[in-house]
Amino acid sequence: MPLVTSAQEPYAVSNTVSKLESPEATCEHEDVVRPESPYSDEAVERAAGLFRAAGDPARLRILERMMGREVCVSELAAVESEAMSTVSQRLRLLRADGLVSRRREGRHVYYSLADDHVAQLVKNALDHASEDER
Repeated sequence: MPLVTSAQEPYAVSNTVSKLESPEATCEHEDVVRPESPYSDEAVERAAGLFRAAGDPARLRILERMMGREVCVSELAAVESEAMSTVSQRLRLLRADGLVSRRREGRHVYYSLADDHVAQLVKNALDHASEDER
């Protein structure tokens, strides 16, 4: 094999290329079946967005406080000792990603988890993170 210098094979730099360095390296197990994913690329992208939205500790704490009940912005702001505008911004982001829903009653807006899937996601993440503490 001649010395490779083209941009088509950026990992190959000598006459002998190991399988780890080659972009064409394949699994040695020919009997392995790689099933098609049941999820579309769009669904995977939306799921990644959910994790990004919930990935901030302050937003995750808000989601945890909503488990099993509705809360209003002023209640969350008081509990978190933060400005209502800060909490509102976090809730806006969580709502945009479909993690929370809101209900207006007069001048008050009440927020809750969008559905049981979100509650289970939050619970599972916190339970998993707490395993080392037990």
